[in-house]
Amino acid sequence: MESYDTLILKMLLAIAVGGAVGVERELRSKSAGFRTLILICLGATLFTIFSMYIGEKTSPDRIASNVVVGIGFLGAGVIFRGNRSSVHGITTAASIWLAAALGVGIGCGYYMASILGCVLVVTVLFLFSFLDTFLDRLNQIREYKISYPYEENKQHKYEDLMVEYGLNIKSRTQNKTGNIITGYWIVKGKEQKHLDFIEFILKDKEVTEFSF
Repeated sequence: MESYDTLILKMLLAIAVGGAVGVERELRSKSAGFRTLILICLGATLFTIFSMYIGEKTSPDRIASNVVVGIGFLGAGVIFRGNRSSVHGITTAASIWLAAALGVGIGCGYYMASILGCVLVVTVLFLFSFLDTFLDRLNQIREYKISYPYEENKQHKYEDLMVEYGLNIKSRTQNKTGNIITGYWIVKGKEQKHLDFIEFILKDKEVTEFSF
């Protein structure tokens, strides 16, 4: 059996590693933040330690291996669909998964690998967010809802405008209520092209409703 000093070291390291990963999520006000990721990492560490002792003569990984399965349900709980074109919480779910993996590593005694993994995770979460923002500006997906009076010769007016502004239409849905046509479009393109299109629609007096 490991000494109490080793057990305390593992638990303190799990708190530090989980906290380091959780800081970025907390700063972004995500559903799983600082305390949550500490508890996940610490829990995975304890499960791994208990697994090695309980299954020492038979299967020392029988409890720890189920951390991978169990953490999937927790990760799924933070994923939700925003609108027709976006899904939120995937990065937070991945952070939960990685915090558990780091906890298992600490529980097994792989301190350096777990610390290095923590550094890489924090680097990706903090520094790569700038790259993600840059890429989003180059290839942004938006959902538009436009309502306007029906005129037979103008039913494709706004789709033509999207193409004119260099936007790529991924899907479209339209319905007619009375004399009002309401269209829903999921459109991809550069951020500036979206902004130019939005500015034009906001000035269009024929549009009765516009959401973006």
